[in-house]
Amino acid sequence: MCGIIGYIGSRQATPLLIGGLRKLEYRGYDSAGVSVFNDGMSRVVRCRGKLGNLEEKLKAEPAPGTVGIGHTRWATHGRPSDENSHPHKVGPVSVIHNGIIENHLQLRSELVASGSQFSSETDTEIFAHLVERQLVDGAPDLTTAVRRALLKVRGSYAFVVMSDKEPGTLVAAKNSSPLVVGLGEGENFVASDVTAILSETRKVIFIEEGELVTVTRDSVQITDFEGKPKQREPKIITWSAVQAEKGGFKHFMLKEIHEQPRAVADTLVGRVDLEGDDVRLDGVELDVKNIKRIIFIACGTSYHASMVGEFLVESLARIPVEVDLASEFRYRDPIVGPGDLVVAVSQSGETLDTMEAIREAKKKGATVLAISNVVESSIPRLADHAFYTHAGPEIGVASTKAFTTQLIGIALLAIYLGRRTNALSRERARTLLAELVQIPNKMRDVVEQGAHLQVLARRYGNATGFLFLGRGAQYPIALEGALKLKEISYIHAEGYAAGEMKHGPIALIDDQLPVVVLVPKGPSYEKTVSNLAEVRARQGKVLAIATRGDNEIGGHSDDVVLVPDTALELQPMLTVLPLQMLSYYVADQKGTDVDQPRNLAKSVTVE
Repeated sequence: MCGIIGYIGSRQATPLLIGGLRKLEYRGYDSAGVSVFNDGMSRVVRCRGKLGNLEEKLKAEPAPGTVGIGHTRWATHGRPSDENSHPHKVGPVSVIHNGIIENHLQLRSELVASGSQFSSETDTEIFAHLVERQLVDGAPDLTTAVRRALLKVRGSYAFVVMSDKEPGTLVAAKNSSPLVVGLGEGENFVASDVTAILSETRKVIFIEEGELVTVTRDSVQITDFEGKPKQREPKIITWSAVQAEKGGFKHFMLKEIHEQPRAVADTLVGRVDLEGDDVRLDGVELDVKNIKRIIFIACGTSYHASMVGEFLVESLARIPVEVDLASEFRYRDPIVGPGDLVVAVSQSGETLDTMEAIREAKKKGATVLAISNVVESSIPRLADHAFYTHAGPEIGVASTKAFTTQLIGIALLAIYLGRRTNALSRERARTLLAELVQIPNKMRDVVEQGAHLQVLARRYGNATGFLFLGRGAQYPIALEGALKLKEISYIHAEGYAAGEMKHGPIALIDDQLPVVVLVPKGPSYEKTVSNLAEVRARQGKVLAIATRGDNEIGGHSDDVVLVPDTALELQPMLTVLPLQMLSYYVADQKGTDVDQPRNLAKSVTVE
């Protein structure tokens, strides 16, 4: 959600700000703007809509200068509009902000009562007023003014502040919203995501919770909110900016679907010990004998991966598992404590709901393991242990390769636990690991069926609703398939456990409703085929996702997509692929914005 970029140096800031914001478009936004200092004062140019609108406005209203800040906004307080777009300027102070000021109503009332006038509905403008007041009241510099203003604010935020009175300085602060500083020669950057600055520098400092950073063209000074200095060594980012390019594909999402075999292979590298029939978790050493229960916490697609994890861990390690929506976890006063391993799953590593759930779990004495795709993001740093997937940058808002690499990571965790609880024999582990290393090749086989999925998208893409059905570990894949379709095509879709169909959803079935049934070979095959027959008996249109070599399924379905055979525990990694591709081709046929679907954001950093 929202995107932050700041620059201070000797080059023209506006092209760098726009370039950085372009790389942050994947986060989702509805307006954009910049504030650039030049000739004694900063100029704010902002507007509703996409970056193209802002670029056109900048042609008519140029903003030259070598110091500036830029922002893409996803509306929270106040509708999308020019007035509510960031940056917000009060007197000499320009502010951009990701997150939410929770006590905004109280602060706005106090400011209005003391004579402040507001030009927007946002909570962000409040902070601009607070900083400006501190400067008027005698704060000796911008850093001190921001530090004093922060004392009045409650919430989750990343602020970047610029003042016409101190044009050689940017001041930024972080609390539960991502922030990174990029280091250059005679220039420095501030951003909400390393993707925004990767084309300019690979040398970065990740800002921690409760820290304030003062950035000039030649220096970076980090303190806590009380002014105590902090020391941190820069990190070198190893992945290439080229990995974030479309590479000839029509959309990032399609590119990322095709990148899944490589991403999964990268996630497996160095972690599968075929000689020892075991798994290595990058130095993570869990006290498995004292784990009494595992609780997965996650949101959205990561929640569906965690649901698959419940089946995997209970089957392979025989440890009781619960799966909780992170957005609900802390509000029900969960019974959690020593003996519980909380596994926090987040693609971005910045999901605020998941961060707050981690804090609640740690407060109650649980051990936390993070599974994330972004190195040095907030969630891994907050957890006791961290295990990274290696999907590379995922730009499309609707997750694909981040999801399948999460499944791989969770499968590795399940095998690791099973070997240490002795619930998983060496022979069974050997078989699973041998199958696991073949998954990238089998995924490649599936994603090469694009032409067939395009035909099916044309056949079913005009439907007004879809039903997805699956049993066991295929049930969360049905949920994920429904989520993908509704996210990018805006067609209403429902995912259900197949056995629940007769308990309500069967009322929806008629000759206009496509029903996607996940029916790979396994213990639930016959029961799922029975559900499929119930759909056809009511004239429903059945698209079956089945195992290659199944010669019976064609007689029970209108259409079939076949995936290679693999171990039962690993089937979800293959059956999800046709659902991703079907969703993509339906959305492309409808002409929706596949990579940036309406109202959605890649990284959800507000509750």
